[in-house]
Amino acid sequence: MEIVNIGRSAPTASGRAGAHVGPGQTQSGPAGNEPRIAWVDTAKGICIILVVMMHATLGVEAEMGREGFMHAAVVFSKPFRMPDFFLVSGLFLSRVIARDWRSYADKRVVHFLYFYLLWLLIQSLFRVTQVSGGTWIGFLEHLAFSLVEPYSTLWFIYILAVFSVVTKLLRRVPAPALLGFAALLQILPIETGSFLTDEFCERWVFFLAGYLFAPQVFRLAEAARGHAVVAVAAVAAWAVLNGWLTIMPVAARPGMMVTDLPVVGLLAGIAGAVAIVVIASLIAGRRPAEPLRHAGAQSISIYLTFFLPMAATRLILVRTGVIEDAGWVAAIVTAVAVVAPLVIERLVRHTRLSFLYRRPAWARLRSRASGLRLQPAE
Repeated sequence: MEIVNIGRSAPTASGRAGAHVGPGQTQSGPAGNEPRIAWVDTAKGICIILVVMMHATLGVEAEMGREGFMHAAVVFSKPFRMPDFFLVSGLFLSRVIARDWRSYADKRVVHFLYFYLLWLLIQSLFRVTQVSGGTWIGFLEHLAFSLVEPYSTLWFIYILAVFSVVTKLLRRVPAPALLGFAALLQILPIETGSFLTDEFCERWVFFLAGYLFAPQVFRLAEAARGHAVVAVAAVAAWAVLNGWLTIMPVAARPGMMVTDLPVVGLLAGIAGAVAIVVIASLIAGRRPAEPLRHAGAQSISIYLTFFLPMAATRLILVRTGVIEDAGWVAAIVTAVAVVAPLVIERLVRHTRLSFLYRRPAWARLRSRASGLRLQPAE
């Protein structure tokens, strides 16, 4: 795959300037914003559901002391769950990376940090006893530490801002060297003790690949729609291989699977991310996939909020014991944790609480002349 001038021009909905967009491939965005791309939102929807499912399933299994049928899905999706999320997050970076720092920071840094800081406070208040040690000094210390090391599930929002800054700073570095360096960071067994540093090394290559290979990714999505039979066969072959690799232990390393090995993990992440792109492209625009597209369009809203309905539903089901099967409990907790944030976001969208999911004008770096619209989380 060529990496000449990759990511230096903004991709269109289909991946090349002036290309025709197939039926069902775009959806209208918020008033005044660019149209959304259906398969991109569908891919995000798949990923956010997999992320919520992982948290819900592992939490339920820890509470109930046993695994359920949902555990297999968590294991299967482990190699690509976050890599695909980061790859998709980098797809549109080329549209803004050449802007001046003020404009770029507003779009790719302040935007994410606003939601991180807001929901850091909200989540911390819900867990005040756990995070504070019972004192206000402890609570403030927790907040201060969370400015350096991202808190809980919010790390994803935090690290997107970090990725954006680092990538812009290094954008003049030749693409092959930059990608090779990022791949090396992912392959090396880097354990610094800093969660942020370790996750940066582990994940940046996928975000960078989304940015650098955006035109190729969009062309792949278009090709998949034009060659559906071949695409389905390729996805089926990938699913078999991915499933086998995730359950194949490494003899010399007890508890480690093949996908945890250096290089293999990187390749499995890329292959899985590509597979999700193909799957999303194949099903986007079809009625059964509409819930996935909607979830993807509100993916950060789900990510910010799912912790509360997840914890509440898990507590009720586990404590009451109305359902004994850990798999079904995990499935129900996952469904509630995905749907509840969507309902909450919809209820507050046009109220004074809209700031929970839409960045207000005062939290923007752009001049007042550029407009005072709220900017949604996604």
